[in-house]
Order: sequence, then C-alpha cells, then structure tokens
Amino acid sequence: MTADDSPVDPVTLLGHLADESRLRVFAAVLLGAQETAAVAERSGVPEKDALRLLARLESAGLVERADPGWLARPQRLRDSVANAAPVRDVVDHGAVDPDQATVLRTFMPSGRLEQIPAARNKRLVVLDHICRAFEPGVRYPEREVTAMLKAFHPDYAALRRYLVDEGFLARESGTYWRTGGTVHV
Repeated sequence: MTADDSPVDPVTLLGHLADESRLRVFAAVLLGAQETAAVAERSGVPEKDALRLLARLESAGLVERADPGWLARPQRLRDSVANAAPVRDVVDHGAVDPDQATVLRTFMPSGRLEQIPAARNKRLVVLDHICRAFEPGVRYPEREVTAMLKAFHPDYAALRRYLVDEGFLARESGTYWRTGGTVHV
C-alpha cells in the first residue's frame, strides 16, 4: 500500500462524492470516459469545471491520471469501508461440509439464529444443527424444549414446529424427543 493508498475514513470519501457534480464526474469516469472533454460531456459539466472536479477527486484518491486519460478507483471506496467495518466474531459451528458451514455462518453468525431461512435446504441445515441440543433417547417436557429453543431464536414456536414437521423431533402429549438429525460419535 503506497502512502496515497492509506486507509481513509469512508465518511470523508463519501463527502467528496456528496456534491452532485462531483458524483456525476466520478460516474462518467467509472463508466469509461477517460479524456477530460469526454468526462465533461458525459457528466453534463463544463470542461473547465470537470477538470477542477477531477482534480478534487484525484486528491481523494478516487480517480487518477493515466495514459490515455482518467481512471476511476472504486477500490478506494471498498477498501475504506472494509477497513472501517467492525470485526465480527465468527462462531465455529463444527460443520465439516463447507456448504453447511456457510449456511450456519450466514444464519447463525454469533451462535444464535438471526432469521429462520426461507429456503428449505438451508432451513434443514439450521434445524439439523439446532436439534443437536437434544440428546437422543431423552424425553423433554414442552417447557424445557421452549427454553432450549429460545436460546436460539425468539420465535421458539416456529422452530419447534419446523423441528417436528421435518422429523428432527417427535411430540406426544406435551413431551418431545429427538428422532432425527446428525449424531456425532
């Protein structure tokens, strides 16, 4: 990373694009206009103003002079946002299959279910993971099942219904037991 590629606050960079004329000039370069005259024409800004705006965008590192003209540097924005983003702790769910691990990281990044997946195949991965909280051969009263599922998601009733409907848990007279899912030995 060179000195002029050092991280910049994303708000500062966005400030350089907050003016409509600068934004149009940046967009013109981003869309392929390279010569100052072409940038001016595409952005609808007089050529002398386009050159002044290009110089300001260049000082922010959003465009650069190159042969044969101007080049946009959208990576500067991406890098700035990436550097400012808070670090998220990733929970290792113990999934061996990379596709399952991706689903679990997406829907349960901190160990709790952020939302119940709408797609059945992804929901099955999440339900299989959740059902591991239930020991095979143990019968659980409904209130205990409710407490365990609340630890994963506030809509414990939907989770319980999905677990039963998909065959991970069975239910009879207010008692539940595990009937499916992956068992680690």
